Amino acid sequence: MTQHLADRTQPTGDPTRTVAGSQPDWWRHAVIYQVYPRSFADGNGDGMGDLPGVRRRLPYLAGLGVDAVWLSPFYASPQADAGYDVADYRAIDPMFGDLHDADALIRDAHDLGLRIIVDLVPNHSSDQHEWFQRALRQGPGSPLRDRYHFRPGKGPNGELPPNDWESIFGGPAWTRTANPDGTPGEWYLHLFAPQQPDLNWDNQAVRDEFRSLLRFWLDMGVDGFRIDVAHGLVKAAGLPDMGAAGQLKLLGTDVLPFFDQDGVHEIYRSWRKILDEYPHQRIGVAEAWTPNEGRTALYVRPDELHQAFNFHYLNTPWNAAALRRVIDTSLDSMRPVGAPTTWVLSNHDVVRHLTRLGGGLDRARAASLLMLALPGSAYIYQGEELGLPEVTDLPDEARQDPAFCRRGAGGDASSDGQEGLRDGCRVPIPWTAQGASFGFGDGGSWLPQPANWGKLSVEEQTGDPSSTLELYRAALAVRRTHPALGAGDAVEWLPAPDGVLAFRRRAADGSAMVCAVNTTDMAVDVAGVLTPAGRLLLASGRYPGGGVLPADTTVWWAE
Repeated sequence: MTQHLADRTQPTGDPTRTVAGSQPDWWRHAVIYQVYPRSFADGNGDGMGDLPGVRRRLPYLAGLGVDAVWLSPFYASPQADAGYDVADYRAIDPMFGDLHDADALIRDAHDLGLRIIVDLVPNHSSDQHEWFQRALRQGPGSPLRDRYHFRPGKGPNGELPPNDWESIFGGPAWTRTANPDGTPGEWYLHLFAPQQPDLNWDNQAVRDEFRSLLRFWLDMGVDGFRIDVAHGLVKAAGLPDMGAAGQLKLLGTDVLPFFDQDGVHEIYRSWRKILDEYPHQRIGVAEAWTPNEGRTALYVRPDELHQAFNFHYLNTPWNAAALRRVIDTSLDSMRPVGAPTTWVLSNHDVVRHLTRLGGGLDRARAASLLMLALPGSAYIYQGEELGLPEVTDLPDEARQDPAFCRRGAGGDASSDGQEGLRDGCRVPIPWTAQGASFGFGDGGSWLPQPANWGKLSVEEQTGDPSSTLELYRAALAVRRTHPALGAGDAVEWLPAPDGVLAFRRRAADGSAMVCAVNTTDMAVDVAGVLTPAGRLLLASGRYPGGGVLPADTTVWWAE
């Protein structure tokens, strides 16, 4: 049974209590922490993370020094794709709590100075959504079917899919339905799992419903939305064949007839008007996988969304030349539209960067310190501040990623961790050094944690100046207080040896900081080329000072 807050007429969780008025354009410099609710903290001991668990851990996030918390989906859902198949966008799934828990979490977050960003899933709903179920019952010709993409099949008896589109999770992007009388019927489009039918954004009822949903959650007090598959809402007219062979990648940048169509921008212009009606700068963040940075910039023009994830940066290898190229291109692309560049290394869909970058903890720490030095907004995925690796040895029977289930045991695993197998980055994080689930909850954890997880726990790392957790705390404190860090749209590159990145950032008050990154696996002499003056702010690893930069190390200096 879904649960709703009765008689909600005024916004609660009012940001004016703590966060309102603190630094205008907060989203231009914000550090935003992604919470994957089922794997963050379990409040009721059932082995699954939930909103009460998140609420209890909010002081940890405030102490870490982040500005906002992005919550992955917690809506009522059959959980065919970890909540990205939404059956009711105005209700909380009972496994996570109820609307009163959401209300309390938003209030507590604001009291702590944290903003709350919630996931919105507009490309598709669950096949258990009332709209889809009614469309099935009413059969072909029903106006309700126009809210999705129902089509007759090809072939003499309609036995072939309407086109050659593939599901991101494997197999065809079409599933055939049965008519109310049991005979074979039309097909429906699902770019993801069959339980996630794509909504038809040419239908006015779909557009009206999502504008209403924006207001519902804004009235609840949320500070913004992360928009799932923001690039996928509009499909090319006529749903033309792709004409391409080979399985699509979940996070690809191919030019496709169902992604990054120009029609999406009209939708986001209408959403921006709603966001601007509310006080205290509520924001929209696009998850938009596009062919290039220039296409990404279109989503954050002044009358559209506020931020877009910089997946081009996330996909860049640990190579100085490649990193400099993507940093320049990213900044150059966002500057004309006046939007901040965002930087991200890990999230719930990709291999954790400690594993993905292939250089162990030293390299992961250096990559994090580089990211936090760049101008704009940064995203942290839960557990990266603990130096968590990808869990690559989960037993097949424990996995729940629909991509794994559709492709079969063994999947399409790659050597660096799990192409298409996302459970390895979703293992519940450790809070304590001991216990059945290392402090995650009293009832175990829904995915098995490695036996050595306690050594990486919050408890074990707190107070240890050499720990990754304390590095993040220190970096976020410096970033918050040093005027040359945070918002901005440019870096001043400094000459440096091959394999080394070095840049200066200047503040309006004349102060400056220098960041140097050694991406090689050996120490590099930078004396005479890079001569840091002033005070050492922070180093990602052991740095004795002077002109030799250790391997896989990032250093910040104040000038």
